[in-house]
Amino acid sequence: MREALFIKKNKDKWAEIQQSQATDADELASDFTELVNDLAYAKTFYPTSKVTRFLNGQASKIYLSIYQNRKEEANRLATFWKYDLPLTIRKYHTTILLLFIFFSLFFIIGFFSSWNNPTYMRQIIGEGYVNMTEENIANGNPFGVYQTGTPFIVWIGIFINNTVVALTYYAKGILFGIPTIISLLRFGVEVGAFDYMFASKGLGEMFVLTVFIHGTLEITSIIFASAAGVILGKSFLFPGTIDRWASFRQGAKDGLKILVGIIPVLVIAAFFEGFVTRHYRMHWGFSLSILLASFLFIIWYFIIYPIQLQKKFLVQTNVEDKHEMVPAK
Repeated sequence: MREALFIKKNKDKWAEIQQSQATDADELASDFTELVNDLAYAKTFYPTSKVTRFLNGQASKIYLSIYQNRKEEANRLATFWKYDLPLTIRKYHTTILLLFIFFSLFFIIGFFSSWNNPTYMRQIIGEGYVNMTEENIANGNPFGVYQTGTPFIVWIGIFINNTVVALTYYAKGILFGIPTIISLLRFGVEVGAFDYMFASKGLGEMFVLTVFIHGTLEITSIIFASAAGVILGKSFLFPGTIDRWASFRQGAKDGLKILVGIIPVLVIAAFFEGFVTRHYRMHWGFSLSILLASFLFIIWYFIIYPIQLQKKFLVQTNVEDKHEMVPAK
């Protein structure tokens, strides 16, 4: 069967399953079986098609619904962190990777633009902040800005501020994701210029060991918040094989899941900035340990674990699919 005919024949059924709010176990199982059968057919004849990825995603969500219905209410939050969020992140790995590349590119642009023209740095960061930092450097306390305020108050204030920023990046996605991308690129330029401000004074290594104590998690969160906004925007622009508004609702839901998922990361990043970064003269090994632990957590939970979970799910669906195809005796 040609792919177009396969889609035409089944798209109404898929749309009905996607938009339904089935909670009955038998109905969920029936929907899951239908999708797994169609997924098996699509994987056989259209292995690289978008419809195959779509069916895999829909089957994944119903599988999670079935799993959740087997658990008590107290386990639902654990299910979100263990299954729902990682699978949602895996679904948008390409989008997240592209945004990371864009951020890195504009970080480099901000750094080398400041190198070629020092006034550029002042335009991006602000005269007052640059002058204050240069005064701190001259006084032998280059990162003194992180030593101001009461640690607890700083922690809460930074968390609230970063959460508002993340929500703003997500909300900007309503305009097709374009303002979100622009904000992320501007943020990349600012971080690059900020880095150069210290590197130009021979403090590049200290900058990494100090700022990235909290910056590793904070920058990652901003990139994921940007991804949530872009997902919101592109779900309306590119609905694929389903109704545009259904696609938009799904994109909004997936983006919100990612946004909720980064809240604990923002809490920890703000804690590091409020309580730990101010002690930047600590032994470099301690700073490096925090930085590496943050980096390894990000690599594992947001990249490796979602891939492993998806593969585990695919193996299970393949087994269930083969079981369905065994003739009854």
